[in-house]
Amino acid sequence: MAANTAGQGAAQQAAQGTTYASAGVDVESGDRAVELMKAAVAATHTPEVVGGVGGFAGLFDASALKDYRRPQLATSTDGVGTKVALAQALDIHDTIGHDLVGMVVDDIVVLGAKPLFMTDYIACGKVVPERIAAIVRGVAEACRSAGVALVGGETAEHPGLLDPEEYDVAGAATGVVEADQVLGADRVAVGDVLVGLPASGLHSNGYSLVRRIIADAGWSLDREVPEFGRTLGEEVLTPTRVYAGPLLALLEELPGAVHSISHVTGGGLSANVARVLPRGTVGVMRRDSWEIPPVFGVLGDLGGVPLLDRERTWNLGVGMVLAVAEDRADEVLRAYPGSWVLGEVRADDGAHTREEAYVQGAKGVDAGAALLI
Repeated sequence: MAANTAGQGAAQQAAQGTTYASAGVDVESGDRAVELMKAAVAATHTPEVVGGVGGFAGLFDASALKDYRRPQLATSTDGVGTKVALAQALDIHDTIGHDLVGMVVDDIVVLGAKPLFMTDYIACGKVVPERIAAIVRGVAEACRSAGVALVGGETAEHPGLLDPEEYDVAGAATGVVEADQVLGADRVAVGDVLVGLPASGLHSNGYSLVRRIIADAGWSLDREVPEFGRTLGEEVLTPTRVYAGPLLALLEELPGAVHSISHVTGGGLSANVARVLPRGTVGVMRRDSWEIPPVFGVLGDLGGVPLLDRERTWNLGVGMVLAVAEDRADEVLRAYPGSWVLGEVRADDGAHTREEAYVQGAKGVDAGAALLI
């Protein structure tokens, strides 16, 4: 009987012809998702945004840049990585957007640039309007906190490539900065103070290691972990802190105080700090200068992860590192609550090059070095 029923279904489809819906793409669900997200997206729009939601491309009035002497555009693109697998497992989707904005927009702010607008992209196995709207709502909320307009995006349904519950997200943003105000290694000098800014947790990097540790240990995401004071799932899904707003305010309040900024993402603390220091210098950071949040110790110990692997994979509670003029460090520390002196920039005399924690040439950048002691 089952075989006969299947045969009848195949015969009916053959008689009706193959449609986009029968191939697994639901256009009406896509339209419904757009309707659900419209208000959240519109709330991010600044006066420079031209038109509304639903166009083939977003428009931004570039005459807003006319007062710049020599504007330089900064652009960045990124995703959230395998953290989305945990969001899917927990069926919580409104925090991933915060992760996406943090990963993309804060890579622009490190140049001293003001992010102007952003677009997002969601690929999924099946469009569930409420799920897509929750993801975009998170993107929009984070964009508003960063003062960035969400001017467009795309949702693509990929049946057969992704399972119905699976999705991935990516985004891109553009910002602007005066040419003579671009932050970078060329401004850094020996004696500069390294100031750490606290992370909210794991942020969005090293989740392949996190997921492997959890799987090998057989821990469930609803497991209550005393060190966290909440479940494992709640801890590992903590959204990435978005630094754009507070950092831009600091740069405006204290012009010239900050020389370069490192966004601590993939590769861990030392690899990312080394990228924003000049050749011939080493950023020496003291491990005892801050308290590492429990999540890193719990997961690291659970997986037996060596110290160097932890430091080269996770942020360990340090989300951003600022290289600051030595005589203005106190101003920066007062202006950014929770910040602390992480270390300093020294001349690289070669004395540290044989130490295991020494990192130079990370990410393909011929720049400075960094070392945790």
